[in-house]
Amino acid sequence: MTPTNVLPHAIAAARRGWHVFPLRTRAKRPVRTFTDWERHATRDEDAIRAYWGVHPAHNLAVACGPSGLVVVDLDTPKDGETPPPEWARPGITDGADVLATLAEKHADGDVSFLDTFTVTTRRGGIHLYYAAPENVAYRNTSGRLGWLIDTRATGGYVVGPGSYVADPDGRGPYTVTNPADVTPLPGWLATLLEPARRRPVTSGQVHQELAHRPGMARYVTRALRGEVDKVLSARKGQRNHNLNRAAFAVGTLVGAGMLPKHLAEDTLEQAGLRIGLDPSEVDATVRSGIQAGIRRPRGAAA
Repeated sequence: MTPTNVLPHAIAAARRGWHVFPLRTRAKRPVRTFTDWERHATRDEDAIRAYWGVHPAHNLAVACGPSGLVVVDLDTPKDGETPPPEWARPGITDGADVLATLAEKHADGDVSFLDTFTVTTRRGGIHLYYAAPENVAYRNTSGRLGWLIDTRATGGYVVGPGSYVADPDGRGPYTVTNPADVTPLPGWLATLLEPARRRPVTSGQVHQELAHRPGMARYVTRALRGEVDKVLSARKGQRNHNLNRAAFAVGTLVGAGMLPKHLAEDTLEQAGLRIGLDPSEVDATVRSGIQAGIRRPRGAAA
């Protein structure tokens, strides 16, 4: 399949006020000359025409932070992927189903929030574009909202419409399926995505999530508290290292189905911010540590 001509999509994005930059041909990685992509992303139409006029096969990326966007990425499962225990429910097959379930709980089933600029991705997923609220530093999340839901905001980008990606896990175009204006991030989603420094996680939340298994809730709460204490007591020069080790240890709980991933992330992000680490450093360390721990699930306990 021949990729779509990206230039008109890049111009259209710029006219919406979005900052764009090029990705490699049929790929999701920035071209080598755009390593500092968030700073170099542009909405200058002359620069866009000049670049894609010379490199017509390069894909398009939208830099979410400079564009004032929060993009909700609803994915589909890869071959053999099954939902974690907290989302193993009838009717839950992908990220769109998880978001619908969240809307039932937090928005009384109102689905009007879906009427925003929308792109269908190469594997049948969905990108919902929203205008970020002012004066709140939203950042990327991975699984905080639920299984197969990521978000991209400050520090993140999405593959833009008109692109074509050919990766081992799937190939296909990124196509605009709703050209509507971008709507503000719904209030209920904004609350769920508030940065960790504004969303304290309590042991009560752990017990609520694991109400059906009180013994495990106590075990998980103690383990989580122990890892947080190690982060908070870390000496200068060891803080990021301790955060990474704690994230790995907590990730083993997530991988065993003992702790929802979003609570693990929020708890450790709070701890990292409290000891003065840079927010972007905290995000990256927590995400990578938890993912590594998920691959080594803890044995059954309690």
